[in-house]
Amino acid sequence: MSEPLPASCDLMLFGALGNLARKKLFPALYQLDRAGLLAENSRILAIARRDLSLEEMRAGLIENLKAAVADDEFDPELAASFAARVDYQLLDFTDTAAFSELNSWRNSENHLIVYMATPPAMYGEIARNLKDQSCCTARTRVVVEKPIGHDLASSKVINDALAEVYDESQLFRIDHYLGKETVQNLIALRFANNLFASQWDQNHISHVEITVAESTGIDGRWGYFDKAGQVRDMIQNHLLQLLCLIAMDPPADLSADSIRDEKVKILKALKRITPDMMGQYVVRGQYAAGASNGKVVPGYLEEDGADKASLTETFVALKVEIDNWRWSGVPFYIRTGKRMPEKMAQIIIHFKPAPHYIFDPDQKHLANNKLIIRLQPDEGMALKILTKEHGLDKGMRLRQGPLELTFSETFGAERIPDAYERLLWEVMRGSQYLFVRRDEVEHAWRWVDQIIQNWHDLGEPPKRYAAGTWGPVASIALITRDGRSWYEDV
Repeated sequence: MSEPLPASCDLMLFGALGNLARKKLFPALYQLDRAGLLAENSRILAIARRDLSLEEMRAGLIENLKAAVADDEFDPELAASFAARVDYQLLDFTDTAAFSELNSWRNSENHLIVYMATPPAMYGEIARNLKDQSCCTARTRVVVEKPIGHDLASSKVINDALAEVYDESQLFRIDHYLGKETVQNLIALRFANNLFASQWDQNHISHVEITVAESTGIDGRWGYFDKAGQVRDMIQNHLLQLLCLIAMDPPADLSADSIRDEKVKILKALKRITPDMMGQYVVRGQYAAGASNGKVVPGYLEEDGADKASLTETFVALKVEIDNWRWSGVPFYIRTGKRMPEKMAQIIIHFKPAPHYIFDPDQKHLANNKLIIRLQPDEGMALKILTKEHGLDKGMRLRQGPLELTFSETFGAERIPDAYERLLWEVMRGSQYLFVRRDEVEHAWRWVDQIIQNWHDLGEPPKRYAAGTWGPVASIALITRDGRSWYEDV
């Protein structure tokens, strides 16, 4: 991070005792402080509905940091110094009058950041209460988490409530995938290297795969997940954002609106999936009992608190087409699911083979290059190319091997920042280029809603798949009927 240090900020963190704050936000803020990237006068107000003393809150914060931060990155003195920046406010988020107490904490010289780590249904009420008690100004920056609603209509309600108080330029809608180093590198990879920029279209790419797999189940979040499902939880935000960054045209510059304008063009160009296309373009699955990491695990309907009649999907595979010049005839195969064999997120760009093949016919299946972009667990990139096998007796036998960039190996001891570190840093800088604009949210919901409606109208239950596998057999058929295979099946 070589950008200038942001100005001092006051950060009001609503929902400061929740999982997101404990597991991601406070550790990210600690790491920024550890790196010398928090301005000296920056302060944090933890706001929650539990009656705690300041000493209790700070002691709990230090213990949480000790558990959440790697052993070699935890410094007790620094943790204590960081905790001293943090104040605590007991607050009922629905009590308008109580919000006046926040003003006495404010430093009018600092930029104010409001982070709503709360259920989205609370965003509008918190925003109105802040406005009614004059806690915010035109300089205030407001961070909200996904999901923004559960469909297009509900997203408009939430965004309208925020728009009553804040200008769009003040709103920072987080999708933490956009904070990953490899995702940011997609822009550099595509537009700083003519090797790829000149090949990035339907003339040179045959198809694209995007896979985001989770090895865990619902981790005790039945109440939330069963209302959302995998398509709302993952497709509508994370995977469509990745698709946009892969598919978008070059922006005019690196400004937030230039990048987001190009992403919106892709969302608007997504081919609508009609009811008669569902069998060929969409697979919905739900995990059954099986084995994960060598242990027997229950099926989705056997999880604690489960509704045995639930039709909520834990797996989705899609064939996505983009109706524009650059991607005409190039399918994007997308899949995401829980209880997969491993935790993994990757993008595979499959390039078309050379038009005239002169080598061993038995090796022709190797002839198309692949660019592999790994988002997790080990961030990096690899370009699969063909070379001649070594040896006098090998003739012109070909072998496929990678030109590989693994961030942890290439940058050695240099630490790769967590996504939330980058995103919080950008909020402090006032830069919106890694955040999602309202029209992006709405176009994504508009496309996803028609798939969900088709499921409802058709009334077909999700297909079962054993935990520890790559999803229903139908997801294999989705891609093999086009003469292709998922990457790990090759």
